[in-house]
Amino acid sequence: MQSPRFLFAGVTVILEQINRVPPCPDPGTADDIAQQVSIYVINLDRSRDRWERLCKQAVEFDLHLTRIPAVDGRVIADADRVDFHPPSFMYHNGRKLLPGEYGCYRSHLIALEQFVASGDRVAIIIEDDVELNERLIPRAIAAMDGAKGARLVKLVNHRLVGFKPIHKTSENDVVGRCMHGPQGSAACYIVNRKAAKKLLTTLKPMLLPYDVALERGWSTGVETFTTFENLVDFSPHRADTTIGKRVHYRAVKRHPLLRLTAHWFRTCDQVHRWYYAIAMKR
Repeated sequence: MQSPRFLFAGVTVILEQINRVPPCPDPGTADDIAQQVSIYVINLDRSRDRWERLCKQAVEFDLHLTRIPAVDGRVIADADRVDFHPPSFMYHNGRKLLPGEYGCYRSHLIALEQFVASGDRVAIIIEDDVELNERLIPRAIAAMDGAKGARLVKLVNHRLVGFKPIHKTSENDVVGRCMHGPQGSAACYIVNRKAAKKLLTTLKPMLLPYDVALERGWSTGVETFTTFENLVDFSPHRADTTIGKRVHYRAVKRHPLLRLTAHWFRTCDQVHRWYYAIAMKR
């Protein structure tokens, strides 16, 4: 029979081994969730006030922002535009390209490139005319839950017509697709690495405005969804758009007869959109 002293020594060793096991962190804490995703902000150098406004909000809500210096399309000569073929853009849109549209397109691709290079798994890309909030990251991550392949979720839209829900997230946001479009706006979306890599290939050359091209999952090969409610609000800067106003778009439109190719493209695109929304699986 073993002595009580020997038994006491054995218990002491076991307790010491238990104490060496590090405690498991709680994955559900707000700080852990915030570390899972980076926020990239597209901001023109001349729009310093917009950047400062977002920085104040980031401090308030304990968010980390990475600034992407936006491309100013106004200072780039037509001959210097890369990944752009004017006749193809004219064919698909029935008008000429606005300089601000080219700057928007190039800026978002730069943001995607920087995200892929970072090695992060997920990123939120925003434009500088939105307002941040404390629930943005957990709600955005919940919208991406269950994604196994390339996936993108638009978190803000100008319009939702014929919305078809697919599921409700753990944050009680409804995710789905729209049967009519375009929905407008690329001001805020969450994307994973696989999707970002695909977009960097399939969005070249520039055939459509970036916000229109982004939601065409049937063309990009990225599983693209949208939230029913906007996860962010627009700031007062939205009225002062840096891309173009209605008068600018009207000025570059072609004669109605020369826009027939654009009408045909949009008709075919709408058929694809219908099927894309109806055929999605829960």
